[in-house]
Amino acid sequence: MSIKVSIKVKPMGVYQTNCYIVTADGKDFIIDPGVGATEWVLQNVTNPVAILNTHGHFDHVWSNDELQKKLNIPLYTPKDDVMMLSTSSWMEELPPSTPDVEVEPNQEFDFDGVKVKFHHFPGHCPGCSMIEIGDAIFSGDFIFEKSIGRTDFPYSNPQDMRDSLERFKKLDFDKTLYPGHGSTTSIKQEQQYSDYWIETL
Repeated sequence: MSIKVSIKVKPMGVYQTNCYIVTADGKDFIIDPGVGATEWVLQNVTNPVAILNTHGHFDHVWSNDELQKKLNIPLYTPKDDVMMLSTSSWMEELPPSTPDVEVEPNQEFDFDGVKVKFHHFPGHCPGCSMIEIGDAIFSGDFIFEKSIGRTDFPYSNPQDMRDSLERFKKLDFDKTLYPGHGSTTSIKQEQQYSDYWIETL
């Protein structure tokens, strides 16, 4: 039985990147603190335990360093995207951040009974992951409502995205998906579009 989580969300910056505060068993997890996220996060956490990045693009990691310092909590970033935290080809003024934990593909963590699983789905970028906490999955820029992450960016790989979509469509469970941009959806809802995107890439 999955833990029920409560979720706060606020779109941040000009790209309206969803920053999430996920509360499970009294613990607050901050997912993808983007541009200008710090003040909102500080106002809405009571027991913060970790900052989690779905991937390394600037609009998802902008406030990593500031929140690490203000909250004194660890940052978890997919290992293959760590190089993006120190420099951005789009935003030269990106505040650099350094993860406390470089997450291996599909690694799972246990925070005193709250399990956090990183599901590795590269393509949009090398480390691109969905983060599962309780009855929710945070899909970053891998899957959106009726859409997928772009594969024409530096470090993107269309073949990796095809392979990831092939694996995604075989997932044999359903949970609500909370994407990096836009509205919530579900695994089953988006699986029906997987073949279309695979053929389009």
